[in-house]
Amino acid sequence: MTDLYSPIFLILLAGGLIFTGAIAGVLAGLLGVGGGIVIVPVLFLLFDYLDVPSQVAMHLAVATSLATIIPTSISSARAHNKRGTIDWDLLKSWAPWIILGSAIGGVASKYLASESLTLIFGCIAFAVSINMALPKKIILAEKLPSVSQPIAGFIGVFSALMGIGGGTLSVPVLTAYCFPIHRAVGTAATFGLLIAVPAVAGFIWSGWSTDLRPPYSLGYVNVPAAVLIFSASVFTAPHGASLAARLNPERLRLAFAAFLGLSSLKMLWSVFGA
Repeated sequence: MTDLYSPIFLILLAGGLIFTGAIAGVLAGLLGVGGGIVIVPVLFLLFDYLDVPSQVAMHLAVATSLATIIPTSISSARAHNKRGTIDWDLLKSWAPWIILGSAIGGVASKYLASESLTLIFGCIAFAVSINMALPKKIILAEKLPSVSQPIAGFIGVFSALMGIGGGTLSVPVLTAYCFPIHRAVGTAATFGLLIAVPAVAGFIWSGWSTDLRPPYSLGYVNVPAAVLIFSASVFTAPHGASLAARLNPERLRLAFAAFLGLSSLKMLWSVFGA
């Protein structure tokens, strides 16, 4: 097993995390997706390459990703609020359920094996990649059900277990009910904070006494990793956004769907092919 305190390990880890943050920022700017859907699979592959114990690798990837979402979602929500794209009625209706669901997800991580978290991420991420690759949007109804709060609860639970913000799951769900896309994206930016804060607290609690973690981990959250990733993504996201104006968005969407699909299959292979 790799010495988690050796200088070589720490140097390789820092370099890999900065690269992860840079790539996540570029893709987030290019495609408008939350960083978590990029950060988790890349961290998973990085931890596997660096021989981080498999018992904690996925927990670390998910929790660290969630920690990076907190400052990102605050900045994003403020920007969307200035544009008037946050649906405050939906936010007030869904917020308690999202917070409850994400808290349940964070606490549940204590009782889930790393393989279970990997399986959850792999299956849902693969479904998201298929949805992104489809030429037409899936429409379930012309408006949200009159009682839609349980949907928010499920989004909170699975977003917490996957280490992602609100947009990856909530935007496709809202648009499937013909919710205006700009309002869906703007409101989802606030969901990220509501998901990340209680979920991070749950992952810190659940991993507090766990062995085999890399140094400087607060529960399952590796603090230096979160700082390095966020610091890099902040600088590269604007470059991704400027690239989006010059590149074909349809090809970019399909390219990301392929990346996400392959990453999710790699995760599923690690569970079933081992």
